[in-house]
Amino acid sequence: MVIMAACGQDKDKAQISESTLTGVAIATHSSSLSPEEFRRYSNASKEFAEKLFGNGRLNGSLLVAKNGEIIYEMYSGFRNPRSHKDSITPTTPFHLASVSKTITAMAVLKLVDEGKIRVTDPLSVYLPQFPLPDVTVKSLLNHRSGLPNYVHYMERLGWDKKRAITNQDVFDFIVARHNDIDIGAADRRFSYSNTNYALLALLIEKVSGQSYGQYLHVNLFQPLGMKDTYAYTTADSARSLPSYFHNGRQYAFDFLDLVYGDKNIYSTARDMLKFDQALNSGKFVNKLLLDSAYSPYSFEKPGTHNYGLGWRMLLLKNGKKVIYHNGWWHGNRTAFYRLIDENVAIIAFCNNDSKMIYKTKDMADIFGNYFHDDSEKTDAITLR
Repeated sequence: MVIMAACGQDKDKAQISESTLTGVAIATHSSSLSPEEFRRYSNASKEFAEKLFGNGRLNGSLLVAKNGEIIYEMYSGFRNPRSHKDSITPTTPFHLASVSKTITAMAVLKLVDEGKIRVTDPLSVYLPQFPLPDVTVKSLLNHRSGLPNYVHYMERLGWDKKRAITNQDVFDFIVARHNDIDIGAADRRFSYSNTNYALLALLIEKVSGQSYGQYLHVNLFQPLGMKDTYAYTTADSARSLPSYFHNGRQYAFDFLDLVYGDKNIYSTARDMLKFDQALNSGKFVNKLLLDSAYSPYSFEKPGTHNYGLGWRMLLLKNGKKVIYHNGWWHGNRTAFYRLIDENVAIIAFCNNDSKMIYKTKDMADIFGNYFHDDSEKTDAITLR
């Protein structure tokens, strides 16, 4: 099943729906774009999406919005792409994989905004048992802590894969085995590591006095109206969307699947647009903190890629900037691209391990001069 929707200002097309063999196209009233602007952006987005994902090549969600208004949506496929049961809809939450890091980071910055955390503080100020005094909150946020990825070293150093790892296990393992872990010097170089965000989730819990999921629900999801978004726990096993290999075989639950902060938020494209717009409004955290989150911190290697506080970025030669994060966990592939200058969000999710999700980055050219020059094209695939 395919559902395609667009929203526009043209009075002649407002409130009109057109049923087709492949789905439903819907036009509704829009306030910020002229009919000509809406038509141009919507048609270009549709053409791009159908070329990339036509003939059933998307098992997931795609949403494109400008000024907070949806100009194109596509919902295609099924919860189980092999059995063709239970269609993907706008309210189907997908595992965000590493796009979850953007939410974890903004939750930390909200606590900073409230004066409960200082980004320059060592983590040990809040978690006194932590044995690495040079690792700061900031170096966790921008992946400059020197901590390697728990996904790799805990198994290598003897963790029993029959036991599911928790965030507390990640912390306790560092406390007990830090001399056996190949830990680099803090703030010497960028090294992307899920460990950083597993620890940040514990920081949120310690400072707030709530579980990670409770804090996000009360302080982010509920206030922003993200009603289809949640942080996964084992109680969500029955409702959570499974993921699949490209051949349709389902991924099994494994010993890494309970750790959160680095992953394990489920959400919809529409809910993530609400998150995007809350950030753009400056009401969720103040503008100075957002500017720091969108600033690059790693310059060891020249190039267009960099990392802020919870956000990847492309710093293009023509001065344009793409704020984004991608994700990959099991068969979940996710992309969240934000064009701050044009107030555009491009959001794409799948649960069948399709790398084509990341090609939606090139939709930026519909709204500005981003990748027209082939020398600027980059492979934005981010593992986990």
